[in-house]
Amino acid sequence: MLSTRQLRYFEALSRHLHFGRAAEECAVTQPALSMQIRDMEADLGVDLVERGRGSVRLTPMGEETAVRAREILASLTDLERSIRAQGSLLEGRLRLGVIPSVAPYLLPRLLPAVGQAYPRVELALRETQTEQLVAELLNGSLDLLILSLPVEHPALETRALFDDAFLLALPEGAELPEGDLATPDHLAPDDLLLLEDGHCFRDQALQVCGAMDQRRLRRFGATSLSTLVQLVANGQGVTLLPEMLVACEGGQIPRVRLVRFPEPAPRRSIGMVWRRSSPFVRDIAAFARLVEGCRPTA
Repeated sequence: MLSTRQLRYFEALSRHLHFGRAAEECAVTQPALSMQIRDMEADLGVDLVERGRGSVRLTPMGEETAVRAREILASLTDLERSIRAQGSLLEGRLRLGVIPSVAPYLLPRLLPAVGQAYPRVELALRETQTEQLVAELLNGSLDLLILSLPVEHPALETRALFDDAFLLALPEGAELPEGDLATPDHLAPDDLLLLEDGHCFRDQALQVCGAMDQRRLRRFGATSLSTLVQLVANGQGVTLLPEMLVACEGGQIPRVRLVRFPEPAPRRSIGMVWRRSSPFVRDIAAFARLVEGCRPTA
């Protein structure tokens, strides 16, 4: 019979496709993880993994098994959580994932509000990119996510919380040749500063730019919006910033000119994501209302 340990090890391997990294995540040695995977294959009578020199691939049966393993692990997590929390998500440990382009601006307001409204909650925070957060939500490592929508997966539910408009950020003293409102034409690929690949904010910024020749984009990709702000302030280019960042700066950023787009302005939708199997629907709705009230505004 399969064990939850085997499912957890295999699920980690299915994401990392690397025995060493999967073993590190599971806090075991690589030989121990590999042995459990082989035992799992022997019990099932099928090959789940194609092992090559320096590479790992899942077989078609392995792909299907990985999906089922995530569902089982997540359901077990929800069952255990429901029992331990006595049927409430807002008591005990709440594992919350937030993307980097939201966390610094929302969490300073949200954490005190959670402490006041739900003093029995212990928030465990995880800040990383969307793809990783969704993977950890699906395998039961996280309970809720706050990120940029859409997120589409049959095992997940979403709820939009608020919109966050984009503003054009230019070096102080920069002039706009066509008036005081920004347009995609002001975002030349040679001047445009972006976050590195993997950040959803980068993809959203490129959508605002329209039919841009992305081959002319700079190779440099920043790891944070604060880096982009400093680069713009020092005359190294232009970028797009979320309104929630600007609101947290009091509406102004030293040595940076902020320009709005004409309505309907480009914007992103910030929302919450959770598993369909979660038994805490009412608590999730209450937490969503709390998050909505913590939105940074100018």
